[in-house]
Amino acid sequence: MSSHIVVIGAGAAGYFAALSCAEHHPGTRVTILEKNDKILSKVKVSGGGRCNVTNATTNPTDVARNYPRGEKFLKKAFQQFCTQDTVDWFQQRGVSLKAEEDGRIFPVSNESQTIIDCLLKEADKHQIKTQLKSEVSSIQKTEKGFLLYIKNQETIKADKVIICSGGSPKENGYAFLNTTEHTIIPPVPSLFTFNIPASPFKDLMGVSDQDADVKVAGLKGNYSGAALITHWGLSGPAILKTSAWHARELFEKNYHFQALVNWVSPRTETALAEELQQYSTQHPKQIIIGNPLFGVSRRLWERLCELSDINETLRWCDVSRHKTNQLTEHLLRQPLEVKGKTTFKEEFVTCGGIPLSEISVDTMESKKCKGLFFAGEVLDIDGITGGYNFQSAWTTGWIAGKNSLL
Repeated sequence: MSSHIVVIGAGAAGYFAALSCAEHHPGTRVTILEKNDKILSKVKVSGGGRCNVTNATTNPTDVARNYPRGEKFLKKAFQQFCTQDTVDWFQQRGVSLKAEEDGRIFPVSNESQTIIDCLLKEADKHQIKTQLKSEVSSIQKTEKGFLLYIKNQETIKADKVIICSGGSPKENGYAFLNTTEHTIIPPVPSLFTFNIPASPFKDLMGVSDQDADVKVAGLKGNYSGAALITHWGLSGPAILKTSAWHARELFEKNYHFQALVNWVSPRTETALAEELQQYSTQHPKQIIIGNPLFGVSRRLWERLCELSDINETLRWCDVSRHKTNQLTEHLLRQPLEVKGKTTFKEEFVTCGGIPLSEISVDTMESKKCKGLFFAGEVLDIDGITGGYNFQSAWTTGWIAGKNSLL
């Protein structure tokens, strides 16, 4: 009789773990249990419905640097299965992929359904069974394997179990793991946008700055990338990076903090002062507010000038040192009072979950419960935007599936 592997969770990690198990161990009976009535939900909405499959960065060490939690662990895991392996896996199964300028990789179709269809086709080929509305309430280790207690359903027997249940906004979302002796690191949100109720830029929603650099006052580190002005505050890669790297610290602040935005990164104060002085010398009679500098959009430049008390008629030859200093300050360190957060699109990412110290990086097997494996966001792993969260799901799922019967 063939072994029975049960995967808990029908997301990216769950399907990849199931497929890896079936491919590495032909003839194995694989069942995916999903508590909801939908599968691959995050794959569906990722990248605005296009699915940011992975990233074009290929060196495992470089890829691992994009994870606020899990860098050291994933550096080793990526030696087994990394970004190029993901690209090869999908392309070998007929999915054409493309890398965009920022390194994000999408299907050429620009449709997340292309990725979903590929995974489902492979699952069907390997006769992987998916049971929806099958919520596991607890797991019991037995001499021969595991008993999975399903709410309002019959108990399921499994030889090995791979947990791919994803992150949870609350710690009780991990309650079904209580019998496994694992520690749970309390989950908190990662990858979120900033709510700025008193923002002086609210009416500029849709305006973006490609060279922003964001720092949280009082905390170490600053994060670069595009910043997008929204009607509620700020979004974009620079903001999302900041939210990810400071996830726990901002949670502890109850999301009330001051963000300092450099709109002209990577310029320093000295360099910016020199450039402004040089420009004013070369163009003394030019109207300041009507001629944006440093690649700043016209609307944003006008607002920064207004905040610096520079009116519509003021020329460079007439501007005072005080107003020039004010403009420099707003360009380099625009203070914004953040009061709250908003989930980034429909993509909810958490940090927290199963500590990586309790998992073998070589196999994804639990160090506390033999025969139990973990993959995906249920682990205390989270990455910045750019395809990194999916890549950790593909990698950990692939390793867990491969090693589930070794």
